[in-house]
Amino acid sequence: MNYPVWQLGYPGGLLIALIAVLHVFVSHFAVGGGAFLVVSEHLAYKRNDSELLDYAKRHAKFFALVTLVFGAVTGVGIWFTIALVSPEATSSLIHTFVWGWAIEWVFFFVEIAAALIYAYQWDRLDRKTHLIVGWIYFIAAWASMVVINGIITYMLTPGRWLETKAFWDGFFNPTYWPSLLTRMAMAIALAGMFGLITAMRMSQPVRDRVVRMAGVWLVSGLAFIPFLVWWYFVQFPAFAKSYLAGLIPTAQHAVRAGLFCTVFAIVLTILLALWKPRLMNAVGVAVLLVCGLGVMASGEYLREFSRKPYAVNGYIYANDLRPGAVDVISADGVASHAKWLTSAAEDDLSRGKELFTIQCGNCHSVDGYRAIRKRVASWDAQFAAEIMRGIHLTRGTMPRFAGNDEDRRALGVYLASLNQDKRTAPADNESQLGRMQFETRCAMCHTIAGQRRPLLSFHGADVETADGMLQALDAMNPEMPQFTGSEAERRALAKWLVAQK
Repeated sequence: MNYPVWQLGYPGGLLIALIAVLHVFVSHFAVGGGAFLVVSEHLAYKRNDSELLDYAKRHAKFFALVTLVFGAVTGVGIWFTIALVSPEATSSLIHTFVWGWAIEWVFFFVEIAAALIYAYQWDRLDRKTHLIVGWIYFIAAWASMVVINGIITYMLTPGRWLETKAFWDGFFNPTYWPSLLTRMAMAIALAGMFGLITAMRMSQPVRDRVVRMAGVWLVSGLAFIPFLVWWYFVQFPAFAKSYLAGLIPTAQHAVRAGLFCTVFAIVLTILLALWKPRLMNAVGVAVLLVCGLGVMASGEYLREFSRKPYAVNGYIYANDLRPGAVDVISADGVASHAKWLTSAAEDDLSRGKELFTIQCGNCHSVDGYRAIRKRVASWDAQFAAEIMRGIHLTRGTMPRFAGNDEDRRALGVYLASLNQDKRTAPADNESQLGRMQFETRCAMCHTIAGQRRPLLSFHGADVETADGMLQALDAMNPEMPQFTGSEAERRALAKWLVAQK
């Protein structure tokens, strides 16, 4: 709460994701593509193949344009957005790995210089020197990925760093090696995918040779992805594994999407690039690139989502609060710690809106991505305030609410105001009213007989017993909020629960 809030009208994390996925997609090509270029040049010299050498020259200029311009711009875009959306987490990463970042920036400078020399000095450098420059580029690009991999994997699995605060404990964390090898395999695959783009402009027969060569790179990289990703997921923390196991359906969808894109790209490459290279055309290349982007996007989504509710697991929450600060803020109130609350926000509705922006806005919008309006449909202000007490328990991907009773009341007023019309809509009968109460107040944690905390306590109870239990929910389980509806709503819910089998 030490920084002003950058308000976009939608979660800032979404903007980070859009920029980051595109950047990572190109940056992995920058690593694998460097090796692809020097290997192609070496083969051209070895075979005295002037057509393959001409292809390498053309591809080098395309490579430099994409990686140095688009890659560099999106890289700066990531720093710009994360500093504005999550300044506390960004500051922590910089301070924790300051020497790692410094070393990576040196490698990046070497990358830029070597790539420019390699792409535009073919005719001024002798063969041996030009190849050396190409290898210098690849080694610098690979070393840059080695450093960055340690930092981004630390965010999910900081390992012993949480106790020791030692650089190397955070850097060589539990997911470091599976992540690095997965990224290397993806870099090889993307080298082949992007190699197909410039191959489409070549004439026969060199076109077929290049297509087949690019196909070998593509399949060689993608074939290892499922096994390496499995190894990577095995190292995930227990709470993250539960997301992948079905607790969060979107996580499973991402896994399936990534696996489908991987298998589909392998099959398509075998059919069009390795078996019948003359059948490969611009449409086929575009489909492969989309598949590659799908593999990369699903992997990055899972890596980012699996950290929830943290930005740095166990150290900084996704809303930029440190866990140790939550108790202090809850005792003192948000106003004592949030330097950027407006003085005009004196009524509960205005204060609640600002609290939503500060504590929820990194992940939720009102009506767009991860819309909060539909998630709090039919909540009244008191119920919303009660839910905030244990929101980290009812929603494991959400951090603890930081604030006192007045803050919770204000946020509850704001959340309730988002669906005022829906709550006033009457039910057609008592049974429907009871079901509506269950869906509003219970379904976020319970099912009648499903996998998520089956609601069995009311099995065999009569209406009077069930009604009495609903009046003492917090006594039965401190994690449960009090029932805050009317007596008629409570009785309707009791009857509905008793009627379920």
